[in-house]
Amino acid sequence: MTKWKRYSAEFKAKVALEAIRELLTTAELAKKYGVHPTMISGWKRTAIENMASAFGGATSAEPVISEKDVEKLHAKIGQLVVERDFLSESSSLILGTGGRKR
Repeated sequence: MTKWKRYSAEFKAKVALEAIRELLTTAELAKKYGVHPTMISGWKRTAIENMASAFGGATSAEPVISEKDVEKLHAKIGQLVVERDFLSESSSLILGTGGRKR
């Protein structure tokens, strides 16, 4: 049984760009890169369809966080601050510094 070959996004983009330029036919590109012509056509179509998003003003790089998640994070921060303060005071008593900061 043969395994499917996986191609990197960079490789797909390179081949799709050459296909868009149309300097070589799809068959010639397939022979050059050792890829089936149908795959090249699919990559070309995908590249053309997604090209407009590269020039769009809105980017989805910033994740959306709900109010519920923000509240959970604030509660966790509060809990960690209380634990830190408690451990700081406890360690100063154990080490004999008497709670004085140096």
